[in-house]
Amino acid sequence: MDGSLVIRACARAGLPWEDALIVSAHELRRAVNACRAHPKVAVLTAPGAGPAELARALFPQTPRTFVVCEDLDGPDERVVRVRPAEATTRPWNAPQVVLVLDERRPPDGPGWTARPPGPDGWALDGFDGAALAPETRAFVLARLGPRTGDLVWDLGSGDGSVAAECARFGAAAVAVGPDAASCERIRAAVRARRVRVAVARGALPSVLDHLPDPDAVFLAGAEAASVRACADRAPDRFVATADERRVPEIVDVLAGAGFTARAAAFGVTPLVPPPAIDGAAGSGPADERADAQSGGSGVPDPPVTLVWARRAAPEPVRPAPARRRPVERTPPL
Repeated sequence: MDGSLVIRACARAGLPWEDALIVSAHELRRAVNACRAHPKVAVLTAPGAGPAELARALFPQTPRTFVVCEDLDGPDERVVRVRPAEATTRPWNAPQVVLVLDERRPPDGPGWTARPPGPDGWALDGFDGAALAPETRAFVLARLGPRTGDLVWDLGSGDGSVAAECARFGAAAVAVGPDAASCERIRAAVRARRVRVAVARGALPSVLDHLPDPDAVFLAGAEAASVRACADRAPDRFVATADERRVPEIVDVLAGAGFTARAAAFGVTPLVPPPAIDGAAGSGPADERADAQSGGSGVPDPPVTLVWARRAAPEPVRPAPARRRPVERTPPL
């Protein structure tokens, strides 16, 4: 990718380039996901993947401003600032770079790398009423594998913790809640993590019809029908919590969709007392604070049954080796 082209594009637009994420539109869907997740993305265009195609994928769910740069340093140089709706209808003359800006978010400060370095911690504490303990959530995140260019669905977690964590890794994320109260809890968790997550309200499986195709899916309280609806959208990775009695049926559904699935029960037994929660500091010995963390029961939470699966990736097609002319050697004089 031509970084000098991005530097020139940002200079023409009067913007710093250091905080821009640079992607190529040769994989348009992944470039669109990067634009969903990051506030400033420099997209290097490709044949059939320019401003109009980016705008159709983002509009209207993802409001953005486009700065389209054509023929930089050439006789037909043009730099145009447009909204996505306008970008779909305007004629373009071989655009080279599209700067996709989320002007609702404050610009990031200058960093030491042009690419986001990733979070400084993951599976963090601090999600009020989180459905999964941090230790279990760490395993879920490891199996989801969120990264820049991915789109992750968080279905039914109720607290937005999985979606917020995935967003911290640079992935685009959509969290789905069944009602207004759950959606507000998700928004509060997302705001606390200072990340961007799209929030959708609705019931499975009908709500999935309105979501972009995912790369990874987290599903809470999985049943065979909801698993089948997710698998039909062809994600690469899938993780779900489920009743242990439903696991064989869920594994069969995933196997029929081309996944290799595994399942296990995860329990957390703290060996060190957790830190005091609000109102518990200094109120008693460590075991009383532990009781407060576990709802006062004095026993660990029951194990959580997880099912995780991965779809077999197609073998990459390797180009035929180029034929090389033999090297003729001239004998020494």
